[in-house]
Amino acid sequence: MHQVIATPQDEKFAIYRPGSPRAVQLSRAFYSELADVVAADRPVPAWFISACRQAWDLDVSGVPSREAVMVRPKTELNYSRATYEINKFCNLNCKMCYLPMRPLSGVDLEGKATLLAMLRDAGVVWLQITGGEPTVDRDFPAFYRMAYEAGMMLDILTNGTRLHSHLDLLRECPPNKVTVSMYGATEDAFEALTRTRGAFKGFMQGLEGAKAAGIPLEITVLVTKDNAHEAEAMRLLASDYAETVTVCGTISPTYEGGGDPLAQQADGWVDRSEIFAGCPAGHTFFHVDPHGLVTMCKVGRENPINLIVEGLDGLLRLPGIADAQMLRTGGCAGCKLSKTCRVCRPLAKAHQEAKAPLASYCQHGMKEVTA
Repeated sequence: MHQVIATPQDEKFAIYRPGSPRAVQLSRAFYSELADVVAADRPVPAWFISACRQAWDLDVSGVPSREAVMVRPKTELNYSRATYEINKFCNLNCKMCYLPMRPLSGVDLEGKATLLAMLRDAGVVWLQITGGEPTVDRDFPAFYRMAYEAGMMLDILTNGTRLHSHLDLLRECPPNKVTVSMYGATEDAFEALTRTRGAFKGFMQGLEGAKAAGIPLEITVLVTKDNAHEAEAMRLLASDYAETVTVCGTISPTYEGGGDPLAQQADGWVDRSEIFAGCPAGHTFFHVDPHGLVTMCKVGRENPINLIVEGLDGLLRLPGIADAQMLRTGGCAGCKLSKTCRVCRPLAKAHQEAKAPLASYCQHGMKEVTA
């Protein structure tokens, strides 16, 4: 199996090592040389050996080139990132979940392999595997390994409660990172929010196992009205297991515009501090649901493209679909302060369909901003 990945990134080239945040920038000439070396099964060049040693303290001298580096080819499509919702099913029943329904359904392992091949051919290098809860999907281990062997840098978005079951796999095939959501610092708060007995024990077992295995963790502390009293305790607990801890208190509707999750919003925890300056969703990034339907992101799910039926040609329509969803329409049409908006249009639309209070998604929070 490969040690590092050499890949195009837009018009640039780079080498990445799974499990490490460091990267080595490549010239086009060096990238082409690596591709030729691997194709001919020749020894890797001296500059490559030196670069790996300096960047990762990795010795690839004497290692067959195909085991030292996987060279990803340049593709016609300009997609470098994607999220794959492997299944909507979750072993928890969180009160604030943005998924309106969580069925145990989706394509089989053969279908997942087909989707993965298309993601690879679309140029995807950075793949986030999400859900539902991805680690409870029966095909998760096989799909994860296939994606790793395809030369992808893998992120996992998880609640952490089943993470301990996959530690051997993650040690053998290191992820880029594992992002774990935290719902409480104590069993009572955690299980009140997730409505699942034994969830906190599984969560802590996952954190302990990942730390012992050296798996890179990031933790997102999600503050709701059920656990707001533990916000600081959650932050401190998370910092024992992860270098990066993000505290988030903004609750969203379901992506279909259902308002039930908004009842979990804690007072004083809505954060709309940064101006929305656009995002690459639909242009260099896309989302895939369990059935192979592609949308600009997990929130903007209008006009999905059936990737299995249409193939890669279907992705050519995605930028136009994404741009249409970003237009200020509905309740935001005519807003005089749209250039200072802090919410993307698909998320604002979900709030509007949920009949959410204006202050919950618009920092202006008053009707006078419209013409």
